[in-house]
Amino acid sequence: MIPLAILEPIERPLSAILEWLHSTGGLPWAWAIIVLTLLVRIVLVPLTVKQIRSMQHLQQHAPELKALQQKYKGDRQKMNEEVMKFYRENSINPAASCLPILVQIPIFISLYYVLRDFEKDVLNVKYPGSDVGWLNVVPNITDNITSHWSGWLLVVIYVVSQLASIISMPMPDPRQKWIMLALPFVFILFIVNATFPVGLLLYWVTTNLWTVGQGLVTRRMFPKPPPPPKRFSRTAPKEEVEPAGDGKGAGKAVQPSRAAASGQQRVRRRKKKGPRSRR
Repeated sequence: MIPLAILEPIERPLSAILEWLHSTGGLPWAWAIIVLTLLVRIVLVPLTVKQIRSMQHLQQHAPELKALQQKYKGDRQKMNEEVMKFYRENSINPAASCLPILVQIPIFISLYYVLRDFEKDVLNVKYPGSDVGWLNVVPNITDNITSHWSGWLLVVIYVVSQLASIISMPMPDPRQKWIMLALPFVFILFIVNATFPVGLLLYWVTTNLWTVGQGLVTRRMFPKPPPPPKRFSRTAPKEEVEPAGDGKGAGKAVQPSRAAASGQQRVRRRKKKGPRSRR
């Protein structure tokens, strides 16, 4: 777990923005969380675009990378050296695809601590009696997810939106995609056994829906690049040299052609059938 002292510089701005959206913007707390999520995602757009282009670039070179790993599968050290060399030659940064996720993790944990004591430290002190519901479905965004049926409804929406966001992202390795598709179901077990506020799940669902929409837009703006040209070419068939008989034409290259040989056989067969047809 990340120490609280490190998260404090993130918690304070998040709490201040939430209060500003509610007091100055006039938004209910649930909608303030949604708008806060959109603001965070807008700030992360450059990193996300870099992530998508990096994953597309890696997917483009996936066949070459797989062939390289298969070639050196018996020597793991050599394989790692060749893979890193392959990354450098093709300007591939495999860590670029993880940047938005690494940035979101501390924000997610910080918002968890903000909402965990939000009712006690903010609502009851500064804004008593303010609306903490959402769409007449969620009674209180500071309650635990398992305390009301609306929390389970948001869990279902979270799983569907998370699966949709993963499917919309290009991934070069199918095994990686299957692992990512299993994570939402693992996260459900974590939610049930932890005291997660509904507002935190609302933040995560909004993030997933943004990711799905962003994936549709970036696919049109940055279409999948064509596969790279193959670095190898087929070798020409070996030339046969006529044996040196009487010295004439010695060393002359002859390229046998199966098509020519088969054509000569067909001509001979037609000549044989000719006299029979005249009779």
